[in-house]
This record gives sequence, structure tokens and C-alpha cells, in this order.
Amino acid sequence: MAQYFQIHPVNPQARLIKRAVDIVRAGGVIAYPTDSSYALGCHIGDKEAMERIRRIRRVDDRHNFTLVCRDLSEVAQYARVGNADYRLLRANTPGPYTFILPATREVPRRLQHPKRKTIGLRIPDNVIAQSLLTELNEPLMSSTLILPGEDLPLSDPEEIRTRLEHELDLVIDGGFCGLDPTSVIELEDGAVNLVRQGKGDTARFAT
Repeated sequence: MAQYFQIHPVNPQARLIKRAVDIVRAGGVIAYPTDSSYALGCHIGDKEAMERIRRIRRVDDRHNFTLVCRDLSEVAQYARVGNADYRLLRANTPGPYTFILPATREVPRRLQHPKRKTIGLRIPDNVIAQSLLTELNEPLMSSTLILPGEDLPLSDPEEIRTRLEHELDLVIDGGFCGLDPTSVIELEDGAVNLVRQGKGDTARFAT
């Protein structure tokens, strides 16, 4: 049975943030708000938790997870970022964008694109998500909370609890945060490729 924390979207309760991070570190899978939609998250090194997310979403081992990071220094630990790419990242983060970049050796192989050796990373503009990342002191391995056969993410925390209470360890109620997935931008040495149009202005990435 999933625990359910109501966390203030502007002034998150520190004790609840700490308890949420303890659940992640213990191998739990959580649903949490971001600046685009609700997401599923787990510890970056936990293969079993990652498989649980795959089962919830009914995706195969080719499904790409995203590392949700606190800031650009954390992104640089997990991705190779050239000067031109860094300027784009600095100008557009935090925000509702997922950036696909070449992975460093810090990224577990199971998280990389099997052929291209890339990884998706993002820095969310959401107070609760940022508080979780600060307390955790490393990225969250994440996937948008879209259930099988549905086109849009779940947006109501009560509905998330009702539908997934036996599959999650924690649902964080941070209020409504939207229905749009992130826009996905592939970057490599200043070259820009729009992979998916989602939330956020992508005209700024036009080349």
C-alpha cells in the first residue's frame, strides 16, 4: 500500500521530503510532481525498482529513462557537454525540457541508448522535485507517469493513489502540475534535433 504525502508546492515540509528520499534510498518507487507532469522515480542504482517502473508502464527494456538532475554541474557528471551545448542548457534550464546527450562512464549501461550511448537528462523547474533532488544529492531515475493504453500522464494525485496504490511505495501530492510531457531535444556539439514536441517553447532551439 502506497504512502501518501501532501507536500506544499511552494514551501515543502522538510520532514516529508526527507521521508520521501529515505523511501527512494530503500528501493522504493515514487510518484512525484515536476514542471511538466507527474513522473515515476527511483534510485539511479536500483535495477529492481527500474524493472517495477517498466512493469507499471508496460514498456520493454528499450524504454528510455531520464535522469532528473538538480543543476548543470550534476548534468555534466553524467553527460559529455560541449561549449555550444552548455550555452543552450544554461539558457533553457530549469525548464520542461529533456536533453539527450552522449553519456559518460558514470551512467549505468542499462540506462543508455543501446546503440548510440546517449542519456536523457533534465532539470525541472518545480520546488518539490528540486527539494527531493537536493536531499537525495544525486539524480532521480525517472519516467513520465503515463499508464498503458493512455495518451496523457496522470495529473490527479488521488487518482494516482487509487490506481497504483499497490504498485507504488509513495505518492507525493503536490497539486496539479500539468498534462504535457517534456519537449525532447537532442544535442551534440551544438547540433540540435527536436525529437518530441511537448511542453515548453521549442522555437528557441531552431537552427
